Amino acid sequence: MNPVSLPDFDALWNYSDPQATEQKFRELLPQAEIAADHSYHAQLLTQIARTEGLQRKFDDAHHTLDAAQALISSRMPTASARYELERGRVFNSSGSKDNARPHFLRAWEIATANNNDFYAIDAAHMMGIIEPADDALAWNEKAIAAAEAAEDKRAKGWIGSLTNNTGWTYHDKGDYVKALEYFEKCLAWHSERNTGRGLKIAKWSVARGLRSLGRTEEALQQQTDLLKEYEAEGASDGYVFEEVAECLHALGRTEEARPYFAKAYAELGNDGWLQANEAQRLERLKQMGGQ
Repeated sequence: MNPVSLPDFDALWNYSDPQATEQKFRELLPQAEIAADHSYHAQLLTQIARTEGLQRKFDDAHHTLDAAQALISSRMPTASARYELERGRVFNSSGSKDNARPHFLRAWEIATANNNDFYAIDAAHMMGIIEPADDALAWNEKAIAAAEAAEDKRAKGWIGSLTNNTGWTYHDKGDYVKALEYFEKCLAWHSERNTGRGLKIAKWSVARGLRSLGRTEEALQQQTDLLKEYEAEGASDGYVFEEVAECLHALGRTEEARPYFAKAYAELGNDGWLQANEAQRLERLKQMGGQ
C-alpha cells in the first residue's frame, strides 16, 4: 500500500470521547502494519496511547508507547517528537511531573531542531502546564511567540489554548487582573473564529475571572447567558452549573444556589480526573447541593 493513501488519523480526534477515538484509531492499525510505514504506524500508536491516558488507563498507555518506540528510528523526527510528547503526557496525567519533564524537553528539542512548529509549541505548552508559575509563564510566552510567528495555520491554532493557559497561570498566582486580560484575549480569538466549544470555554473563563475580581453580578449574568446557550442546544455543562451556584452563593442567594450545586455534582461527580485531583471540590458540590 502506498503511504500516501493512509488516512489522516489526526482528523479523527474527538477529545471529548477518547474511548470512541481509540476505537477509530485501532481500526486503522491493520492498514498501518500492511503499509510498513513505520513513522505513520508509530505516530498512530502514540495517539492510541493518548486516548488511553485520557481514559486513565496509564499502564496500557505506557505499553502502547513501548510499541511505538520500538518502531522509531533517528530518521523519524516527527514520530520521535510525538512519542516524547505522549510519554510525557501519560506521566503528567498519572501525577508524575518529574518523569514527564525530560520527555517534554526532548520533544521541544527534536521539534525545534527539525522546524516542526506545531509539535515544538505543543511541547512548550506542556512545559507551561507542569512548571511552577514563573517558569510556566516563560514557557507560555515562548509558545505564544512561536505560534504568532508560525506560517503553518495548524501551529497558529495554538494561540487560543495558550492564551487560556497563560490566563490560568496568572490566576493561580493570584493576579486576577492579568488573568482576565488573557481570558479576554482568548475569548476574542475564539469569537473571531466561532470555534464552538472552545468559544464556550473562553466565555466561561472570562466569567470565572470576573468572580475572582469580585465582579460577581457580572460573572453570574455571563454564566447564566452561557447556560442558556447550552440549553438552546439541548445540552448542559457541569462547570457552568458550578459557577452559577458559586456566584449565587457569593451573593447570599443560598437557596437559589443549592439546585445548581446539585446539578453540578450530578454531571461532574463521576469525572475520573476530578475524582483523582479535585476530591474536595467534588465533596463541596455534593454537600452544598444537599446530597
